[in-house]
Amino acid sequence: MGEYRLISDYKHIETYKESFNELAKQIFQLDFKEWYNKGFWNDNYVCYSYLDGEQVIANASVSKMIVNINGKDYEALQVGTVMTHPAYRNQGLAAKLMNHIIQRYEKEYDFIYLYANDTVLDFYPKFGFERIQESSFCLLASDLKKQVEQKAVLRKLEVDSEADYLVMKEFVAKRIPVSSRLGVKNSEQLVMFYFLLVFRDAIYYVEEQDVIVLFERAEDQLHVFDLVSKKPVDIEAVISHLVTDETAIIHFHFMPDSENEKIQSALMTTTDDVLFVRPSFKMEIEHFRFPLTSHA
Repeated sequence: MGEYRLISDYKHIETYKESFNELAKQIFQLDFKEWYNKGFWNDNYVCYSYLDGEQVIANASVSKMIVNINGKDYEALQVGTVMTHPAYRNQGLAAKLMNHIIQRYEKEYDFIYLYANDTVLDFYPKFGFERIQESSFCLLASDLKKQVEQKAVLRKLEVDSEADYLVMKEFVAKRIPVSSRLGVKNSEQLVMFYFLLVFRDAIYYVEEQDVIVLFERAEDQLHVFDLVSKKPVDIEAVISHLVTDETAIIHFHFMPDSENEKIQSALMTTTDDVLFVRPSFKMEIEHFRFPLTSHA
């Protein structure tokens, strides 16, 4: 193996940023450019990368998070964007980056966590990570307590519209956690990543409730990815504006704050995103789920 240089926190260095982005496009088909050009690569997102010459050949990033579980704040560190250029694999670069991050941060944070796909489930336990099962939450549309007579007008927000974009930015900057049972704080850079890259065509403003909802309908299924609000909202009142006559079931991609005992929770057995935590962390809640838009 050649001598590769380890660099970090290079968000102000255009060459490395471009090279990081090229690798992300190649590995994940993700283009970070609009996200960082709009100023969302802040101090809470730090890359650790190996360079061969001036090219980023391997990376692992950390996102500094405040995770709130049942009213208690935890300082958490989420590892993400773990990637190695195909020509440089099997040299242990990802492992070295993981060790570096753990040594650098483990004393500063209550826990470190990450999401892995099923091709790397054997990799992370080597670094002291333990797999934890999340749950899914859903509700039959017929069990919605709030049935509104008059559906609110849903206004689709367009990222490319300057006015809409400013609305999004303000809501995201001032938002409260989507759930009081398990939410995250100060994660503006992550939520804007989802607005810009993942759910561009699924962003709606519900004026009656003064809330932005990320959702998609698929036949008789309604998928609610996030509710972005500056004040506590009645989640069922919001949902009642989204359901149609076809909607049979509502899937929440976070832990819904609702007193409705009809909300069904079940351990997720099949998922693309498997949660790993270190040190071993006992969740006080039997069924839980980190908000989807907080995944780094």
